[in-house]
Amino acid sequence: MIVAVGCDHAGFPLKARVVAEVERAGHRVLDCGAHDETPSDYPDFARAVAERIVRGDAARGILVCGSGVGAAVAANKVPGVRAALCTDTFSARQGVEDDDLNVLCLGARVIGSEVAAEVVQAFLGAVFSDAERHRRRVAKIAAIERDARAGAFDPS
Repeated sequence: MIVAVGCDHAGFPLKARVVAEVERAGHRVLDCGAHDETPSDYPDFARAVAERIVRGDAARGILVCGSGVGAAVAANKVPGVRAALCTDTFSARQGVEDDDLNVLCLGARVIGSEVAAEVVQAFLGAVFSDAERHRRRVAKIAAIERDARAGAFDPS
């Protein structure tokens, strides 16, 4: 599997560990930056990873910023992306199995590198359950995205 990985300057210190875990799991990394700790903006990297997902260049993505919150918010603006901030292995695994999560977000200033490694492994090892109730719920998310594209939430 190809996994797009991106981070801002705050996430850069954790990025090497994330990349190592992806490779250790036997997957290929598509590096979307940042490449150093020069101040940068998480929406740029969230967009880069999200675009790789929806274009089919990568099956999953991992984003790292200071808290993980901003990256999740930005990535979820791209239709087809289901990003979540996860700080534990249960949420990472369950997010994929039940919600077809395709982007994992981590907060480098919140989570330690050992826990982050475990969360990454749980995310990468999980598979969407394809249970009817989960397909139905993911389809409802896709319907919200279609409505948004059609302007349903635009101010009158």
